[in-house]
Amino acid sequence: MLRYLVYRLLSAIPVLVVVSLVSFLIIFLVPGDPASEIAGPGASSGEVERIRNDLGLNRPFHEQMLTYYERLAHGDLGRSILLGRGVMEAMIERAPVTLSLTAAGLFMAIFVGVSLGVIGAVKQNTAIDQTAMTVALLGLSVPDFWLGLVMIYVFAVSLGWLPTGGYVPMSESFTGWLRSMAMPALALGFTQTGLIARITRATMLEVLRQDYIRTARAKGMPEWVVVGRHALANTLIPVVTVIGLIVGILLGGAVVVEQVFSLPGAGRLIIGAILRRDFPVIQGGLLLIASIFVAVNIVVDILYAYLDPRIRYD
Repeated sequence: MLRYLVYRLLSAIPVLVVVSLVSFLIIFLVPGDPASEIAGPGASSGEVERIRNDLGLNRPFHEQMLTYYERLAHGDLGRSILLGRGVMEAMIERAPVTLSLTAAGLFMAIFVGVSLGVIGAVKQNTAIDQTAMTVALLGLSVPDFWLGLVMIYVFAVSLGWLPTGGYVPMSESFTGWLRSMAMPALALGFTQTGLIARITRATMLEVLRQDYIRTARAKGMPEWVVVGRHALANTLIPVVTVIGLIVGILLGGAVVVEQVFSLPGAGRLIIGAILRRDFPVIQGGLLLIASIFVAVNIVVDILYAYLDPRIRYD
């Protein structure tokens, strides 16, 4: 296992190098002069030149790249042009909102998706099965931003049960955090419910046909024990394998959901940086999201090995 862990950590390095290179080249791929884009149409030539000096755009390409990687080696993601502060500091300040939203959305997707999949498999080819798969299909079809807007209208504007937006830290009030996260997490996680539900149902149907399930039933075990203790454990293994992919999708979706619900997260910060051409923030945000995605996939691979004893990493 240790050898495999070292291998996975080393294999993640080329991925991060490529992502860092892409994030560095973003500033050169923008049509026109990046300094002029940042300064805006009404800026003077002196202001444009100042921005060019701040970004180091007046230096040779190889010097800019060397400086960029030197900063990364020291954990420096640069300084935001608009915020006037370090990108790492701004990201760390807003990361808890994005991470809590992603975690809540992932929990929502797994809980609802696994429940629908198990119910559909146990009640195969019944009206309950069809209803569960219809809900799963809706999860695959409905965009998260549209679902968020509908929920704001229904639960916040019409019924007044939940706030329309904003964020309450868990340290201040767990109830307040739960109220502020309920609709965003559902809007974000529901999009992945269909995928998990279909995988769970297909795997559960296969597991329920195995000999050890028939043996458990022959011994007179209650059906809930057979399904919950014996079948469900093996059903969750395929779900774990796709968690890494789902986390990446949820991190990308969090950027949009934070905008809809006015959450002060890293995603909203990146959206604002894109609109205002704050390239250091865009570069830093891309790197941090990619790093989280790579780390989650490594954890999922290790967790998969523990869940399935048949897997051995030599």
